[in-house]
Amino acid sequence: QVQLVESGGGLVQAGGSLRLSCAASGSIFSINTMGWYRQAPGKQREKAATITSGGSPNYADSVKGRFTISRDNAKNTVTLQMNSLKPEDTAVYYCNAVVRTAPSIGSRDYWGQGTQVTVSS
Repeated sequence: QVQLVESGGGLVQAGGSLRLSCAASGSIFSINTMGWYRQAPGKQREKAATITSGGSPNYADSVKGRFTISRDNAKNTVTLQMNSLKPEDTAVYYCNAVVRTAPSIGSRDYWGQGTQVTVSS
């Protein structure tokens, strides 16, 4: 029904940068919040950054000043620019979108497949 496809993960040294991208497609009536969540080994999934349909971002304290989230509503894409990466940023990063697929129904979460980000020291 709705698919989220991610790209941009990889291996980078501490202090380096990566840019993650996610494109939503399928039966989309509207998209509310989009965001990026991450899950490190042995830990629960946590919010890294979200952005509203109007473009207002929200960041986890751990990434503030280093990550920038943006979106293109015309293309149904969301991007996470990650700078000054640290080893503790190592995780699988998942794209999330709150999507309404038809009028008169509620929105629900959709998730990408995840992309690995590994930061070496």
